[in-house]
Amino acid sequence: MKKLLTVLSLIGILSLASFIVNHHQLKTQAHTLLPQNEVIDEPDDEFEESFSGLKRFIDFTGFSNATTGHLIMLAVGLFFIFLAIKYDYEPLLLVPIGTGIIIGNIPFFQGPDIDLQLGIYESGSVMNYLYFGVVKGIYPPLIFLGIGAMTDFSSLISNPRLMLLGAAAQVGIFITFLGAIMLGFKLPEAGAIGIIGGADGPTAIFLSSKLANGINILPDGTTVKNLIGPIAIAAYSYMALVPVIQPPIMKLLTNKEERKIRMKPPRAVSKLEKILFPIVGLILTGYIAPSALPLLGMLFFGNILKESGVTKRLADTARNSLIDIVTILLGLTVGASTQADVFLTPSSILIFILGAVSFMVATAGGILFSKVMNLFLKEGHKINPLVGAAGVSAVPDSARVVQAEGLKADPTNHLLMHAMAPNVSGVIGSAVAAGILLSFLL
Repeated sequence: MKKLLTVLSLIGILSLASFIVNHHQLKTQAHTLLPQNEVIDEPDDEFEESFSGLKRFIDFTGFSNATTGHLIMLAVGLFFIFLAIKYDYEPLLLVPIGTGIIIGNIPFFQGPDIDLQLGIYESGSVMNYLYFGVVKGIYPPLIFLGIGAMTDFSSLISNPRLMLLGAAAQVGIFITFLGAIMLGFKLPEAGAIGIIGGADGPTAIFLSSKLANGINILPDGTTVKNLIGPIAIAAYSYMALVPVIQPPIMKLLTNKEERKIRMKPPRAVSKLEKILFPIVGLILTGYIAPSALPLLGMLFFGNILKESGVTKRLADTARNSLIDIVTILLGLTVGASTQADVFLTPSSILIFILGAVSFMVATAGGILFSKVMNLFLKEGHKINPLVGAAGVSAVPDSARVVQAEGLKADPTNHLLMHAMAPNVSGVIGSAVAAGILLSFLL
């Protein structure tokens, strides 16, 4: 702290000294340019203007313009970075988002005749240009392209019935949608909030950019709220907290015997099946929910690049360089959009509460539906109910949690490959749900 205060004092002294020196030089230059018989009216106090300039400098600093809200959001940003570094909770997401929150909550002077073009909501600023990809829903499809290029659908192809678990987990979306309506949100806003239950950050951003963007006009003449920031932060927060949220629910809804159920190893999948799956999936889901094509089209396109075997360079770019670049831009701009005056509202608090409830409901929905399926399956073909928890779209974290909980019950029982099936089908299911909501509410 002493070193920090010393540095800040040194910066202040140097700034003041620099201003006085420059002021003196300008005075000297002005004297040399005037005729000999003309005299400048000197101020009574030659330091008056210097102190006036210093006061103006202080007025433009973040310290002078900081509010309690800014300090709260700074703490939130630092907390996100702490979680990412200390506990390895989704560091690729939380570090950019946490840094973005800090950037978005560095206060600056604003006046009627002064436009510094710094804030993310100020037209013409660099951050505003980068935020364009969020507002217009450009970044999420690019993320889906990378996800498709790195996803192996073999486990889903080998055991298609596990797709039902991914569909069952989407119940969280519609429960949250109804809950948001009951709490007073407008229909488009409720639809955007509901998608948090899918635990899919890009899908949440895509849908909120269409439905809750602060631009669309409702039939009664009111404008929808801009909920992109709160919805995105809630979705990514709960994705990062999967290892914390899901295990207690999994233990509550299953017993020891159920957690020890061994599933048959997945069968080998041919290359032809791997190629046909994204093509058939694209056509089928596209006809069911055309509004979701920006997401599903890119997801299956990325998978075609991967499985075709003839576009290795394109697939490598999509799942490495491209998705990394877009993740940086998406996380940073979403974090920066959480300016204190925009983010710290009662609506944001309700969104976080609804998000937590929807995530729990989605997890429980997948587990309970797997237990229902077991009622109709013969011995030796039963599903370990833990696998149902992977129906949420947090890929691959939910599947890893299932693996960890399965090993706790039986150190020789590996569930990861089985859990990946509902996990990837959850991605498809949340995108289809987003398309259905978009077609009805836009």
